[in-house]
Amino acid sequence: MPSWSRALHRYRFRSVWLLPDAPPAVVYAVLERVESYPRWWPQVRAVDRTGESGGTARFRSFLPYHLDVVAGEGARDPRAGVLEVTLRGDLEGWVRWTVAARGGGTRVLFEQEVEVRKPLLRRLALPGRPLFVLNHALMMRSGRRGLAVWLAR
Repeated sequence: MPSWSRALHRYRFRSVWLLPDAPPAVVYAVLERVESYPRWWPQVRAVDRTGESGGTARFRSFLPYHLDVVAGEGARDPRAGVLEVTLRGDLEGWVRWTVAARGGGTRVLFEQEVEVRKPLLRRLALPGRPLFVLNHALMMRSGRRGLAVWLAR
């Protein structure tokens, strides 16, 4: 596959969530319980554990497509506040959360590097890329809001 084609299907995302009223250990514990994500993050439609350190997940944001992935445990370091997951399926790559104290609350850094494998999204890569990036940004904003509400309950 030519390098331009690979670049067209690769995405790197970075989001920062500030949660001023939540202690880092509590935020880390919530992020660690991936099976609860559908309760506070509307675009995470389903998460099913398939063992100690893996599972499947389905995502659907505002655009009319869903993504199915198989997740495996990557780095997990509560002291450093790092949770990392590997992805296979419609997305291949990794996702990392880094949780740290900030003032009296928490700063959460979300990083993701993936290659889209879903055939429809690969075919629409060139014209659809700006919409896919916007779709991801909206999903992340909704996730931050949902987590803040979940933590406040």
